[in-house]
Amino acid sequence: MTEAQQTTQEVEPNIFAIRTTANREDQVMEFLTSNAKKKKLGVYSVIKAHGMRGYIFVEAETRADAEQAAFNIPYARGVLPKQVQYNEIEHMLEQVKREINIQKGDIVEIISGPFKREKCKVTRVDKSKEEAVVELLQAVVLIPITVKLDTIKVIRREADE
Repeated sequence: MTEAQQTTQEVEPNIFAIRTTANREDQVMEFLTSNAKKKKLGVYSVIKAHGMRGYIFVEAETRADAEQAAFNIPYARGVLPKQVQYNEIEHMLEQVKREINIQKGDIVEIISGPFKREKCKVTRVDKSKEEAVVELLQAVVLIPITVKLDTIKVIRREADE
């Protein structure tokens, strides 16, 4: 087989499930990615499947890379012995490109992060970066804060008033 044929050939990814403490998946993902970068391991992606608590999925070159990335990480309970096939988890991983319907002047609520449940007014929206600049409504001094669009939800439109 020529080199060109090898690159165009579909390669089945090596996906491994890592057991974690429930509700600690995000922390394990952060530790695991930094560990993989530091050790220069063959880890391509780390995925937290929506609605599946206690497990994260790692796409890695080999099982040893996945195990090494998860080694000594708090809340990681180990790599499952069987490799996961992509078609088994594909339905949980569908990337949904949502239509962004946040505009300047909207009153929004922050739904995650340190300012969770705070009401804000949108002053600028950058759809290419998927970010918005907001100002907290309850703050004494208006300080602009840049947040990701998926961390806010629209409560009220300026046109609705």
